[in-house]
Amino acid sequence: MPTPSRAALMGNLFTAPSERMIYGEAVDLTLASLQTYGPLHRHWCIAWSGGKDSTATLTLVVHLIESGRLARPETLTVYFADTRMELTPLRLAAEEIIAHLARYPYIRFRTVMAPLDKRFLVYILGRGVPPPNNNTLRWCTRQIKVDPMSAAIGADLDQLDEPAIAEAMTHAIGHNGGPELADGGPDPAERETVLMITGVREGESAVRDERIRMSCGRDGAECGQGWYQLAVPEAKGVRGRVYTLAPLLHWRVCHVWDWLRLYAPAPQYGGWSTALLADAYGGDEAEELAARTGCMCCPLASADTALDRIVRHPSWFYLAPIKRLRAIYVRLRRPENRLRKPGGETRQGKRKGERVLVKNQQRLGPITHPARLAALADILAIQAEVNAEADRLGRPHMDILNAEEEGRIRALIAAGTWPDGWDGDEPTGDVPLDAVFANGTVQPLLT
Repeated sequence: MPTPSRAALMGNLFTAPSERMIYGEAVDLTLASLQTYGPLHRHWCIAWSGGKDSTATLTLVVHLIESGRLARPETLTVYFADTRMELTPLRLAAEEIIAHLARYPYIRFRTVMAPLDKRFLVYILGRGVPPPNNNTLRWCTRQIKVDPMSAAIGADLDQLDEPAIAEAMTHAIGHNGGPELADGGPDPAERETVLMITGVREGESAVRDERIRMSCGRDGAECGQGWYQLAVPEAKGVRGRVYTLAPLLHWRVCHVWDWLRLYAPAPQYGGWSTALLADAYGGDEAEELAARTGCMCCPLASADTALDRIVRHPSWFYLAPIKRLRAIYVRLRRPENRLRKPGGETRQGKRKGERVLVKNQQRLGPITHPARLAALADILAIQAEVNAEADRLGRPHMDILNAEEEGRIRALIAAGTWPDGWDGDEPTGDVPLDAVFANGTVQPLLT
């Protein structure tokens, strides 16, 4: 008997033949987790980054609600994290999905974005903070995704209108302003809680390890269902009122590709514009590690696999100059382009008025002003080159530095801005210095 084709299997995701039993089981577990923990909260939120996992989560949850398999919560808010660094095809796919969400009047949509001074390139080039790395300074995810998301949720929970929070998010875009999140009053015991649904996924490792890497849950979750947890308990504006559920935690990467490329675009599953997103990552051929970032030349990734796949496509080859961003990030981390503490740096001790030597003497610090200006010019040149070719071909532009951000970077540099604890008078990292150790010992330079 011949094996059914993929197209034949699309007829019914939930009653597919035995060849798809593993996939059907994955969806059943997702539905079961939503049915178990969803009713514990009147208000649901979906954290959407525009990447493959969160997009699969968003579109699947909406489909389950629309098909009647999952009861709709009292309110459902989608928070889209705009990092300003998304790969162009992913940004376009997100725009199409945002337009699609307008069809559902019960969904409230918000775009959240970091405040101007904390956006990725403004923070690096304006303030001088080095690009993130996996060893000592991994700041980007928290700053351009998590913090703006927490600020927006806190504002919605408390119905605040503070300028600092207003800058961290745009207004609902107007096409479908679903019900506002209700606050239960000033008594913390009466406050509403929110179920934040995320696209966190551990893939095959979770399946092999009894579907969940954690042996026990937290915050009332049953053993073996550790993906339901109380998150960011002390985040400003949230304070323990947000619970997270990762209903796709057990999905393998092939399940994600199948949903994005085969099922979600089909009319019976919502007709979502997700095929472009899957193709950008490489679809079935993409490896797990190759599809974990949607940012342009992520400094935390060892290779630009997603970008490499994109520029190999004839429609996107004009984006190839973006690959030069990686060399700029590497250059900005070099000692000659950064300041260094000369030695003898202290911190507050345990007793009042006590100063003790810091352990990491003569540490490298922020990027020099000339290096920042040179990097700004190079990044603008890359953007101009890409967009000139885009105009010639009639293709979409890249946009990682707009006029407001460029102006703010130049203003911060002109104002002599440095991170806290630095004044700009320190030597650069390539200047030879006597070695100063944490115990105060000094080893003079050999002459």
